[in-house]
Amino acid sequence: MASLGELERAVMDRLWSAGGSVSAGDLRDGLADRGLALTTVHTVLTRLEQKGFVVHDDARPRRFRPRATREEHAAELMHEVLGQAGDRQAVLARFVGGVDAEEARLLRELLAGGPPA
Repeated sequence: MASLGELERAVMDRLWSAGGSVSAGDLRDGLADRGLALTTVHTVLTRLEQKGFVVHDDARPRRFRPRATREEHAAELMHEVLGQAGDRQAVLARFVGGVDAEEARLLRELLAGGPPA
């Protein structure tokens, strides 16, 4: 999976938070503190689309939405990192050793096939 630059991550955070399709103008307005030009937002969206992170509709103006949820993206990253590990058991052991008690309880529940609480 392609990685995200700092500005790309900021745009994706806005898209994930939006809960629906967003125009480039709305994204620019939501990132007003950065002083971005609309062309810059369009360039970032084009790159994100090429990387497979966003899709757009054919309306005018175009509206963009994430291809996957934030949670799906995080899970995909975790699978990618695990797949690159030389010693998967060691990576999983390190990960599990770093979770708090509530996360450990949730992991046990999920592994047992129960619903997340």
